[in-house]
Amino acid sequence: MQNFRDYYEILGVARDASVEEIKKVYRRLARQYHPDLNPGNKEAEEKFKDISEAYEVLSDVTKRSEYDQYSRFWNKRGFQGRNFGQYKSWFNRSNSNSDRATATEEKDYSNDTDFNKFIDDLLGRRREKRVVTTVPEEPPKQTPLEDIFRPKTTKTTYTIPARPNRKDIEARLTLPLEKAYTGGLERIRLEDGRSLEINMPPAMVTDQRIRLKGQGVDGGDLYLIITVASHPYFTVEGADIVCQLPITPSEAVLGEQVQVPTLDGRVKITIPPGVKSGQRLRLANKGYPGDDGERGDQLVEIQIVVPKNPSLRERELYEKLRGIETFNPRADLPV
Repeated sequence: MQNFRDYYEILGVARDASVEEIKKVYRRLARQYHPDLNPGNKEAEEKFKDISEAYEVLSDVTKRSEYDQYSRFWNKRGFQGRNFGQYKSWFNRSNSNSDRATATEEKDYSNDTDFNKFIDDLLGRRREKRVVTTVPEEPPKQTPLEDIFRPKTTKTTYTIPARPNRKDIEARLTLPLEKAYTGGLERIRLEDGRSLEINMPPAMVTDQRIRLKGQGVDGGDLYLIITVASHPYFTVEGADIVCQLPITPSEAVLGEQVQVPTLDGRVKITIPPGVKSGQRLRLANKGYPGDDGERGDQLVEIQIVVPKNPSLRERELYEKLRGIETFNPRADLPV
């Protein structure tokens, strides 16, 4: 057979590969050899044409079956000519119980010894012919040799399959604040059923767009639009993080060293004596990274909380304190 091309070898897949396997390999190879990513590289361009043609045939069950039937005996002695019938009849008998063989009609390819012609017929591509009846006796030097024909000869041209239409797509991804802060591996599932594991950057913010090159449709890009979910404890204000820290009345009066949560874990903070409820204490460089990479601060808002159900001993001590305390918070009321 002339010009035979082994599509399974071109894609690097087994002959029993599933459509999903073939599709996965094609996407990888198409990105690797796409002309837009290899400008001026004729070898990559030809490779891209070959893998596109192979995918068009092998991804279609009917075309794949006919290709398998045609190519199974292409290198057997007697295939290119009148003895093809013996292989054709043997093929139909041997595949009568096969799961993949569904054809009920025998096809005689004995006249199709040119593989290109078979593929053109299989894919429905036009074969355009033109007849050049005159040529200059001495062609100009700049005329390419391939465009010079003898009178009454033909030149066959082929319609090349159109490139896949690249299309960018978008997908939304909601992340908890801790994950948006640290980044790292994250698995997402797209609407088309694909599952991707992505190494996310740190310090992501709501409405940030992350570009994944080549993960769109037919080699286009995928844009992830990030949403950072609300946190039950932390609130992000620009590059600062705000949280509330409840303390007891005695801690507020006497001061104390307590632990406070941060995005990096718990750290110790010193409560100054006489702190007020609503007062904010600052933890430097414990906020959220900004556009310049510098971290903001964590603002710790003090909340003085009284016990709802004090023990008997606590009540006794509070009674004694009330009897001896001189502080009157209402002494300076304006009315």
